[in-house]
Amino acid sequence: MAESSFPAGYAGKFLRVDLSKGSLTEERWGADSLRKWVGGTGVGVKLLYDEVGPDVAWDDPENRLIMSSGPLGGTSIMGTGTVSFVTKGTMTGGATTTQANGFMGAYMKFAGFDSVILQGKADRWVYLYLHDGVAELRDAEHLLGLDTYELKERICEELGRKERQVSVLGIGPAGENLVRMAAIAGDKGHVAGHNGSGAVMGSKRLKAIVAERGKTRFPIADDKALKERGRMIEEEILANPVSRNAYEWGTMVNFPGMVKSGMLPVKNYTTNLFPEAEDFSRPQYQQVWELKRMPCWACRTKHLHEVTIKGGRYDGFSGEEPEYEQWASWGPMIGNTDPAGAMVLSVELDRLGMDTNECSWLVGWTIECYEKGILTKEDTGGLELRWGNVEAVRALFRKIAHREGIGDLLAEGVKRASEKLGRGSQDLAVYTLKGNSPRGHDHRSRWVEMVDTCVSDTGTMEVGPAWLPQEQGAKANPAAHDWEDVAEQLGKHNGRMMFEDSLGICRFTSRTSMAGLGKAVEAATGWEGFTGEEALAVGRRISNLLRVYNLNCGMTPALERPSKRYGSVPVDGPVAGKDIKEHWDDMRRMYYDLMGWDFETGKPLPETLRKLGLSDLVSDVWP
Repeated sequence: MAESSFPAGYAGKFLRVDLSKGSLTEERWGADSLRKWVGGTGVGVKLLYDEVGPDVAWDDPENRLIMSSGPLGGTSIMGTGTVSFVTKGTMTGGATTTQANGFMGAYMKFAGFDSVILQGKADRWVYLYLHDGVAELRDAEHLLGLDTYELKERICEELGRKERQVSVLGIGPAGENLVRMAAIAGDKGHVAGHNGSGAVMGSKRLKAIVAERGKTRFPIADDKALKERGRMIEEEILANPVSRNAYEWGTMVNFPGMVKSGMLPVKNYTTNLFPEAEDFSRPQYQQVWELKRMPCWACRTKHLHEVTIKGGRYDGFSGEEPEYEQWASWGPMIGNTDPAGAMVLSVELDRLGMDTNECSWLVGWTIECYEKGILTKEDTGGLELRWGNVEAVRALFRKIAHREGIGDLLAEGVKRASEKLGRGSQDLAVYTLKGNSPRGHDHRSRWVEMVDTCVSDTGTMEVGPAWLPQEQGAKANPAAHDWEDVAEQLGKHNGRMMFEDSLGICRFTSRTSMAGLGKAVEAATGWEGFTGEEALAVGRRISNLLRVYNLNCGMTPALERPSKRYGSVPVDGPVAGKDIKEHWDDMRRMYYDLMGWDFETGKPLPETLRKLGLSDLVSDVWP
């Protein structure tokens, strides 16, 4: 990239850290390149494509771990403390993009950096410290073995800073031991979890990234217009009943409704019935537990709290309030009907540094194997892995994080563990053939997310829940089990999530039109005429570069299918008897057509690449 001055909205420096050499160098991108890729996921995917070849393994020093904010990061718009991590992942062997909310995206910009590019492998454990326009590598040998909560506390103590004066994102024991579903976690509850980003960090012997809040500020092209756009976004969120619910109550407010739609994952997809769902919603537990608001950067939503359990077995236990997927993972998914137990498991998993989604499918599969006699008490090291046994699951977490006993097998993730165990256990495992696992829903009732998860090139969903799909010409209320509606929603909505993830903003505070997001970027950067159409093109450019990268890594269309249990037919509940498999190829074909991809190979067509400004890839993709 040609060196040039950064536009407004950016701190002005990319930091490259070669851990093998112990060197830190600053880089700059040209304004045209920044407008093409914006930041966050876009910048990360471009760097990954250019610098990490298809034969590089996830734990090779040549792999990159790229952390980036975006032009809205650290601004007055709500929830702009988000960072995106991009790397080559452990579960799929392809590209990974995963985000963490909280404070890092704001603080790293206040410290003077927009992106951090990590490569190599340190000869000893270190952590990266960003402050006052300076970057340092510091010794971290004394931090080994600490969980992610302890890590934040120890670093704050070491630096002489209060908790909100620094942001710390790092790994717990799971990342140190290269557990495949290890996550990058920090600030006591904010997690970048998908496709083993924490294991990649551990493979580089990097314990943490630390950014001090500092007093440095970056320029904004039109601060008044940006604040006005932020006010309008908040008004739009409050005017829409769906987004207002999340604003007021958080993601768990919809928990009871998930049962009615068949979306709640219960006992590893063996049932869709969970009559205790109401107990897991905040209106219930806030009556008996103590809640203290703990918002992310610049955020006024009311969904995040520090919770202290009152009464019962876990009286006095405190930690960050679980999001919906954590409640689903450690309640119905493992047959646990006690919300206090679910919260304990959620916090415990964050502290150890593991992804809640992959772990929940893994534990649900393990329990079912135990119940059916495929695994015995001798195999589990004495653990009674029955549905709802919270303390047995808690002990299993520690075994996995430290690769002890059966934990060494389970640390490979549900796909590899089931293949290695055999004995018919493969038929019980929920995963995509690429190797990643779904989010915390029963996708048999939400076909759009199952197809998205299997076809995605991000290591998780790529299109995500449609927000204002009619803006891209799709139906406002598509039918959940109409294959044409599903394919249309995916094909026409693709690009929005990738663009959002390039801005440095939380998914729940970006709920406005693409045109509205474009105007926010225009106000921050001064880029004239940054329209909703250009925003969508940026997102689709990222999606297509991801597609080419993963095809080069061997992730062919043959792998874009669910496992036997993942694609099974529900036996009870509101969607009993619905079978997605008979429509699978029809949905994939229509989705490919809408994306401009060849059905047989999955490759973006030459005209698709040229339209998105990726003409230089045509000869690589179509030699």
